[in-house]
Amino acid sequence: MTSLWLQDRSPGPTTELPQGARYDHVVIGAGITGLVTAVLLARSGATVAVLEARHRGAVTTGNTTGKVSLLQGTRLSSIASHHGMRAVDDYVTANREGMDWLLRYCADHGVKVDRESAITFAAGTEGAQSVRSEFRVAREAGLDVELIDDTELPFPVQAAVELPDQAQLDPMPLLDALADDLRARGGTIVEGVRVTGAGLVRPAVPRGGDITVTTERGQVTAGAVVVATGMPILDRGGHFARLTAQRSYAGAFEIDEPMPRSMYLGADSPSVSLRYARRADGTTYLLVGGFGHEVARGGSERSHVDDLLTWTRRAFPSARLHARWSAQDYSSFDQMPYVGPILPGVDRVLVATGYAKWGMSNGVAAGLAMSAHLLGGDIAWARSFRSSRPSQALSLPSAASANASVGLHMARGWIKVVTSTDPGTPREGEALTGHRGGRPVASCTVEGTTHTVSPVCPHLYGIVEWNDAEKSWDCPLHGSRFSADGEVLEGPTTSPLRPM
Repeated sequence: MTSLWLQDRSPGPTTELPQGARYDHVVIGAGITGLVTAVLLARSGATVAVLEARHRGAVTTGNTTGKVSLLQGTRLSSIASHHGMRAVDDYVTANREGMDWLLRYCADHGVKVDRESAITFAAGTEGAQSVRSEFRVAREAGLDVELIDDTELPFPVQAAVELPDQAQLDPMPLLDALADDLRARGGTIVEGVRVTGAGLVRPAVPRGGDITVTTERGQVTAGAVVVATGMPILDRGGHFARLTAQRSYAGAFEIDEPMPRSMYLGADSPSVSLRYARRADGTTYLLVGGFGHEVARGGSERSHVDDLLTWTRRAFPSARLHARWSAQDYSSFDQMPYVGPILPGVDRVLVATGYAKWGMSNGVAAGLAMSAHLLGGDIAWARSFRSSRPSQALSLPSAASANASVGLHMARGWIKVVTSTDPGTPREGEALTGHRGGRPVASCTVEGTTHTVSPVCPHLYGIVEWNDAEKSWDCPLHGSRFSADGEVLEGPTTSPLRPM
């Protein structure tokens, strides 16, 4: 389950956490959002440290499909339905500025980029209606889109909309360039150190004093903190209750059929993403992605992977799998990302999340907005991204429904463990939950080793479910994920599952 981008990567240079050090800015997370923000802040002469729990690109950025486009499936029409065209205009402006900055940066630092058209397509009637709606909204937002009749796809489509001159890339050379740039400007990157919390040294003076950043290996202090961890790891602001966590799947295939050149994204359900990827050895792969679901709520994860493989081999009969992987993304209930202060008035702790699978442009836009905020500037479009925006009131019914579902999954999980017997030793690749001596217990067997942990997620005490595709424990409440032996993989949690 290693992405095409992360294959054959050697570990980067290690840096010890400077105990007790003080920085102007600490950025938590070394994906595209964190590293772009850090570079922008370092350009001002500020002292900057990036703290990463695993390695750069370990989570969403290293598992993305690497598309950089202003045509994003049916995203613009979805935003319009929630907010109207003013928000769409702000969203397009933000993503255009993010995309332009990214492409200039890649050109200046020798990061290879392919320029291709982006096409949203539909094979079914309902999807075709969504495609036409997206075309109308995109046109009104000033994008040079066209409805087209013919595509390169090996099956008929009912509708398709095209936006030329978009981009695709391998995200890891970009992250490497950003990391080198940051270090050259005096910045610090510490990988393999998990942040567990942050609090003001003088909480009675919210606008004064430094912020203490606590990690598993000690503390540092900062004038400001940027949380760029996908789902914010700090619960202040309650973003975990305003986002849905979604997993999707991807595969890289060699094919004998003609390779599609454009970047495709289906408007049907399940949605399918296509692009090509040319590697350094000259091999060109077809990347197929999609078949997503909410974390730990879509039944067998392996069945979603099987659906992707079946779809690919039906559309491209010669397809030979080279790599497969998955990614986790977060969407807000009102469809707009959250970028800015974690709470109103808390101007020195910023978050960025809710990109809904479009982090390559949104992540850069977030970096532009957050660095401007911290350096005393103001970007007009960023106001539509603030987590305290008044328009959230319109999404309250969706939020209430989603959080009722969270309560239902919590109840079901606890009922399951208290009514099940001791799980014993599961078969290879399988897992069981139950109770032992009155305590919840979960066991799995992976590569001949049986691991036994508490199934209680440390975040808000939901019961984790076994992910049979990735051999992980996933929490259905807010998307925290753990390895077979209980170590944190991603999500809002900062603590592992307790060993039993």
